Amino acid sequence: MQKLVKILMIGTAAALAGCVALTRTAPVPGDTVADAQAKFGPPTAVYPTPSGQVLEYAAGPMGQYTWMANVGPDGRLVSFEQVLTGEKFATLKIGKARKEDVLRTIGRPAETSFLSLPQLEVWSYRYKESGVWNSMMHVHFDRSGVLSMMQNGPDPMYEERRFFRD
Repeated sequence: MQKLVKILMIGTAAALAGCVALTRTAPVPGDTVADAQAKFGPPTAVYPTPSGQVLEYAAGPMGQYTWMANVGPDGRLVSFEQVLTGEKFATLKIGKARKEDVLRTIGRPAETSFLSLPQLEVWSYRYKESGVWNSMMHVHFDRSGVLSMMQNGPDPMYEERRFFRD
């Protein structure tokens, strides 16, 4: 019974998070920052770029969606996209991307951890692999903050827990 309640609570939270996104009107290229905020609300973070800024709209630690609004030097939107995708993760260059680059590209992580033996900081992102599978991408940084590796797999939050008795 407890398992059913937990599944129902997770499902309800996911459905509500999806509904919030559906009730918003997405900003379009050419909109001003004020237009974007009027349509999609205040950003969860703002990251400066050499040619403007990026507004982050993260769905939260349990969400699988983060939208990024790229703003040009004129204060108008250049693009608005959902960035937690396999294609966007693939744009991060191992050995070159730094934490700041990752934040500007895919936003804040759902979880962070540290692996003491290899001395790696890990940022984990929930997303839908190929728009279907509940997945988690783990982005690993070395001690100097450079991306050293990425690993993906199933999101344990959605995995069925089985208990076997002898």
